[in-house]
Amino acid sequence: MALSICNYSFIPLRSEPSEKAEMVSQLLFGDAYEILNIEENWAEVNTLFDNYHGWIDRKLIVDISDAEVEKWVESEKWVVPHPFIEAVCEPTKHNLIIPGGSVLFFNGSDSNSLCIGRNEYYLAFGIKKDVNRNNIDDIAKAFINSPYLWGGKTFMGMDCSGFSQVVHRIAGNDLPRDASQQVELGDTISFVEEARAGDLAFFDNEEGTITHVGICLGGGDIIHASGCVRIDKLDHIGIFNAEKGTYSHKLRVIKRI
Repeated sequence: MALSICNYSFIPLRSEPSEKAEMVSQLLFGDAYEILNIEENWAEVNTLFDNYHGWIDRKLIVDISDAEVEKWVESEKWVVPHPFIEAVCEPTKHNLIIPGGSVLFFNGSDSNSLCIGRNEYYLAFGIKKDVNRNNIDDIAKAFINSPYLWGGKTFMGMDCSGFSQVVHRIAGNDLPRDASQQVELGDTISFVEEARAGDLAFFDNEEGTITHVGICLGGGDIIHASGCVRIDKLDHIGIFNAEKGTYSHKLRVIKRI
């Protein structure tokens, strides 16, 4: 089966081959994927990074050799550490926004350019590729006020598990896509007071289904995507929204990745 790489800022990944279908996730710039099936104007794909399945618009597939994709996947890459960076595409000279969490394989260690298919992309002058990714507080807080978007993974709109996946990817930890998958990872933290920056807190509904995830900041704070990316208080009951004076989510478990 054929392989390709996303060369757009992002590509919507839908549950069915239709523009009206639910957007379950997004491919970010640099995400490699396998093409499983072609159905009229749609392609059924599976992402190589997080093994996520869905449908994308066939017109957005870039023609690229499997060997080039395999080299891209196997090579050491740089993860965009900011909510977004800017690049210029050659030969069209069009500007391109590359969202945080995207993976880039440069033409050389000292180069600010990369190639996907027939296009070459030049990062804006002055972007530092040696950014410290260990401060997960700063990484997460850079996305504050990004609006909530079901299936979203960019500063223009993200859901709760998309937010936690992107932030941890920038920090060097690869997580699966959904909260129900992420909760299976790591070690359980027994007490909220022991939570530290980067720990993931998971929340369930009355049926016990995991429905939400947020990133602990320590000191009783949590940052999560709910309406927008925001900081709220976390205790043994759950997330307390001070603006509304009520709990918005019921705590199930805290995991350290």
